[in-house]
Amino acid sequence: MKKEPDLESALARNRRWMVNNQIKNIILRSPNQVAPIEFLQKKFKTLDLKGKALNWLKKYPCCFEVYREKDELFCQLSKRMQCLVEEEEAIKDSQEPVFVERLAKLLMMSKNQRLNVLKINELKRSFGFPDDYLLRIVPKYSDMFRVVSYTGRRSSMEIELISRNPNFEVSSIEKLAKKEGRGPRFSCSLPPTWIKSWERFREFDASPYISPYKETIGLIEGSVEMDKRSIGLVHELLSLTLWKKASILKLAHFRREFCLPDKLNVLLLKHPGIFYVSNRYQIYTVLLREGYNGSELIEKDPLVVVKEKFGELMQEGLHEYNRRHYLMNLEKKRKKGDLTIRTETRKRDSNEELCERDDDQEGGGLGGIFDAEERKRFYKVLFDDDSK
Repeated sequence: MKKEPDLESALARNRRWMVNNQIKNIILRSPNQVAPIEFLQKKFKTLDLKGKALNWLKKYPCCFEVYREKDELFCQLSKRMQCLVEEEEAIKDSQEPVFVERLAKLLMMSKNQRLNVLKINELKRSFGFPDDYLLRIVPKYSDMFRVVSYTGRRSSMEIELISRNPNFEVSSIEKLAKKEGRGPRFSCSLPPTWIKSWERFREFDASPYISPYKETIGLIEGSVEMDKRSIGLVHELLSLTLWKKASILKLAHFRREFCLPDKLNVLLLKHPGIFYVSNRYQIYTVLLREGYNGSELIEKDPLVVVKEKFGELMQEGLHEYNRRHYLMNLEKKRKKGDLTIRTETRKRDSNEELCERDDDQEGGGLGGIFDAEERKRFYKVLFDDDSK
């Protein structure tokens, strides 16, 4: 698929953000939400980081606070960071009904109304589920969900849907169609010059829409109807995610549960107007085109908004750290005398450059008023006055 700069930018991963988010979670799980630096240093290996943990944490003073107690260094979240954590938790509490609906929708799209817990965990952050959703949500809604293990092994634990809610059986495409008073159909985001792709899309969209919540009984694998159902299912899955994107590899883990084709990436590449497929970071990712305007999400989930605030706080701390070190290095050079020598050299070079520039101008600027020696004296006074 041809690369599109805006959508490639939307797929960019901020490695620093991900590492700091993991450090934040480690601190939150620590006793009294305080983690010894020595403990974080050991965790750095699992975060695929090198160097000293202390040096990393000092780069983000707006996020983390480091202090010494009894000759041992500790780290805790800053007050501003703690406020963001509280805001995130408040949003998770208020969005509990949304999480319940998302989980129910996932189970309703599956073949046997149940999904493996380990597989759900691979995508739980994409759907915004809290880490403790098995304890926070599933037991609380025992009339809808239950955890089962038919083999008795922990790895085979599944969440099963007990009762279906008809109100949840409406896809995002059907909601939009009802709102606009038309029949359900896919939207296509392609340039008008892509004539053949438009023709293929119109041919595909001409057949009736098949809801991903409809059972696959009677649908033949590889048929147009089955492909349409698969495209609708992936569309619905992506619409349920926070960032309207997901790893194709992780989606393929649900191939049997969702009756998806073996070569899912091939099917998605056939529909460039609906999906954008990228191999950025050597990971195949599919993005829902209609969810983006350029590189920006059109509708941002409240959890996305608070996570963006975390990124802004992180950048603010990094900027503060870089500025402080720049001033410290400047002061060191000033004390050594290197700064004065370089500044004088820069001034002398600038004087000569300006003089040469005026010499090149015929009757313009200072060239038509002073001769070369007078211009040099003028610029010397000008720069000396500026330095004072």
